[in-house]
Formats: sequence, structure tokens, C-alpha cells
Amino acid sequence: RRQKGSGMARVGDIKNPILRGGGRTFGPKPRDYGFKLNKKVKRLARKSALSYKAKDSNIIVLEDFTFDKPKTKDYLNILNNLKQSENKTLMILTDSNNNIFLSSRNLKKAKVLKVSELCTYEIMNANKLLVSESSVKEIEKTLNK
Repeated sequence: RRQKGSGMARVGDIKNPILRGGGRTFGPKPRDYGFKLNKKVKRLARKSALSYKAKDSNIIVLEDFTFDKPKTKDYLNILNNLKQSENKTLMILTDSNNNIFLSSRNLKKAKVLKVSELCTYEIMNANKLLVSESSVKEIEKTLNK
């Protein structure tokens, strides 16, 4: 393109913001809204969330159990026996028992997490916490570091 005499000197390409129909000068960019939270603060939040649930008697301690094969009906039977099928429940286990996880996956109000995956949001979001005996010891160990 010729520089002089055309009225389009030093414009560049068609997407230049100067031109009609061109690009936006400082267009929107994806922004990360995340922020750093100290480990001790996170641990304290988890502690207070668990103590809040314990104060309201929303923690049920269960014996350690496993499923031979993934069956949602078996998991539902456990919830029905505990009269928790209508509540939003969070089951906390020590090791990842894949069959228990797969059995609960199809239920909207049920979630299964390992102790290492436990976060404050999940604790507060659930109405009832179902905790295995071995995971209670594991939780105490991680929170009392």
C-alpha cells in the first residue's frame, strides 16, 4: 500500500482500531480471580468448619466398609438406613475405595472424598458428613500438624 496521498498512511491492517469496523483498542482479556491463601489459614478454616458441623451434630461416624462391586443401590441402602437419603451428604474415606466412589457418583446429593481431597467448601456445602472410623484418625493427624 502506498503511504502518501491515499489518506491511509501508516494505518496497517484492516483490524486496526483507527479504522471503522476495526478491532477494539484494549479488548477484554481473561482474568484470573484466584488468590493465595496460606496453608495454616486453610487448615484453620477446615478445623472450624468441622467443629461447626460437630456442634450441630451433623457428623456421623461409620465403621470402615467396602463394596465388592459398584452398586448405587447398596450405597442408597446405607443412606436410607441412616435416614440421610434426602440430605446432601459427604462421605469421607481414608483410601480411595473406587467401588464406593462409583456407587455414589450417580446420586445428586451424595459425594465421596478422600481425606487428602477434603476442603472447607465441601464440608460446609454438605448437610451431613459421613466419616469412616479410620478417616477420623487421619483427619486429626492432618489438622494437628
